[in-house]
Amino acid sequence: MEASMIYELRRPKNIVPDKKYPALFVMHGIGSNEQNMLSLVDGLGDFFYIFSVRGHLPQGPGFAYFTIQGYGKPHREVFDEGINKLTNFIDYATEKYPLDLSQLYLLGFSQGAIVSMTLALTLGKKIKGVVALSGYIPMFVKEEYNINPGNNLSVFISHGEFDQVLPLEWGKENVEYFTKLGTPVTFKTYPEGHTVSRENLHDFQAWILNDLQR
Repeated sequence: MEASMIYELRRPKNIVPDKKYPALFVMHGIGSNEQNMLSLVDGLGDFFYIFSVRGHLPQGPGFAYFTIQGYGKPHREVFDEGINKLTNFIDYATEKYPLDLSQLYLLGFSQGAIVSMTLALTLGKKIKGVVALSGYIPMFVKEEYNINPGNNLSVFISHGEFDQVLPLEWGKENVEYFTKLGTPVTFKTYPEGHTVSRENLHDFQAWILNDLQR
């Protein structure tokens, strides 16, 4: 099986033979790339195999996982293709590397948060936790996708109070949606725009390391 996407891999320094490791799949924002997300996962490399995954579509100076036809409205066919490629990549990684299949996590910012939440909602018990930084769940995902988040999923959602790209209200709607599904949600807001502050980074890293012990 070949990788469906380009990725940057960070492994724990001291690999123990025959040991299975938690995995963290990291997705960037539109026009960015897999390198730009690595600063957000500094300090987590001792615990996880970290896969920073490049979007398959050229977008400006970087890449994207899907294109948009309007405000908060991805092109459906392109979005579906991106989700399928990411799903296949997760399957590829779990076959190729010594990963603990009960401890797979997703982390994404903006467009990366959108695909991360979608994957968590559709991959059933495959995903244990999601960190969604400043994203939203497309309406057609809620209405037309087969929603199956599994019963062991937990979610960390954060949003900037002054986000000029994706409004804070969309972050609150994410919380409401997961809560109605019975998924435990930690929600944090910060006096920032469309970015990840140092406090936000500290909070989600602490959350994910705590959730790892669950």
